[in-house]
Amino acid sequence: MTGFGNDAPSRRAALTLIGVGALAAGGIVSARAATGDDEVLTEAKVLRDPDTPVAGNPDGNITIVEWSDYNCPYCRKLEPELRQVVQDDGKVRLVMKDWPILGPVSVTAARSALAAKFQDKYHQAHDAMIGVSSRLTEPRINELLAAAGVDMDRLKRDLTGHAKDIDAILKRNNEQAEAFGFQGTPSFIVGKYRVPGVLSMTEFEQVIADARKARMN
Repeated sequence: MTGFGNDAPSRRAALTLIGVGALAAGGIVSARAATGDDEVLTEAKVLRDPDTPVAGNPDGNITIVEWSDYNCPYCRKLEPELRQVVQDDGKVRLVMKDWPILGPVSVTAARSALAAKFQDKYHQAHDAMIGVSSRLTEPRINELLAAAGVDMDRLKRDLTGHAKDIDAILKRNNEQAEAFGFQGTPSFIVGKYRVPGVLSMTEFEQVIADARKARMN
């Protein structure tokens, strides 16, 4: 694997081992956003943000952080494969970062999913929207969420009442993605590895194995 400051060859050219000391003692290197002074790549904010939904094993020994957009066809294609890998492994904690970069409808979808979290329906909302094969529209979002069991009246209230909280989450997600240098969705951190793009199930399994080895070093 290629590390920052290390020219060792990589088996998967897209992967980058986050640099020397960057994840030392399990902590992500601090980095400052270009637009402000706040540190955006601390371990707490990237891996342990209490406002960010988590799937898989919450006590897993490897964390995958995924930045995704509901209108991203690659995210949709990858979703079932990634979930299968997480399920089969049994010890992966999957942190789900909504990163709506494909237009206003993507923002509406992300905000709606995060608002559904206040009625404990984030995962239902996420699965409903990421599971479609066609591009989302606002009417389609509402249709999908209602069919998934989301209380739409409460959703509207939470979108308004928690607007600042939701927007703050999306802002943090965006700042982190930009600080990592991601160019699009889906993008990942797998343990100590930066994965800016799509991997196959086999490649994800290998990266998880590599991440466990790197964790021991």
